Amino acid sequence: MPKVDVYKMNKKKAGKAELSDGVFDAESRQHLYYDVVRGQLLSRRRGTAKTKKRDEVRGSTRKVYRQKGTGRARHGDARAPIFKRGGVVFGPQPRDWETRIPRKVKRAALKSALSDRLREGHLVVIDSLDLETIKTKQIVEFLERFDLSSALLVDVANKPLSLSCRNIPNAKYLAAGGLNLFDVLKYDHLVLSRQAVEAIEGVLQS
Repeated sequence: MPKVDVYKMNKKKAGKAELSDGVFDAESRQHLYYDVVRGQLLSRRRGTAKTKKRDEVRGSTRKVYRQKGTGRARHGDARAPIFKRGGVVFGPQPRDWETRIPRKVKRAALKSALSDRLREGHLVVIDSLDLETIKTKQIVEFLERFDLSSALLVDVANKPLSLSCRNIPNAKYLAAGGLNLFDVLKYDHLVLSRQAVEAIEGVLQS
């Protein structure tokens, strides 16, 4: 089992923690990242983009001019795509972007990312991320103290931490239950509380 130092928010050591081999010492499987992240981002799309086709735009169905004798190309009504304010050909239509990624693939990719963060030395375990007050400055100072360029902070249901992080562009709070591959890869460092480590191991080992 990999062992890591556990720190307090003031960067004083608070002991050591043993991490699960199955979650934090898994095989690196970076080839899975593309499909999982792509599926995750596609599933966020609302799919409401729509253009009006020829039969949906407003306008008369009268033929614009007679078929023969004008010397011009023959035309039907003014709703044709070639005319201004006409319909759009092959434009986007409402669709469902939901992409199904097998559960085992998503878990394997997340375990790989967590293990890679630990091997890179970019995983920090904090004894407790509880804050007495909601204050952005505390999180900014915390990031500077640990020399974290950008960080994903994971805890269990910590509203003060969530509100303190929301205005910091290089930091984000996530509850342990919402941990996902995209956010783990997006931020350079991963900061976990002891409770978050237990919650993550409980889910990914089941």
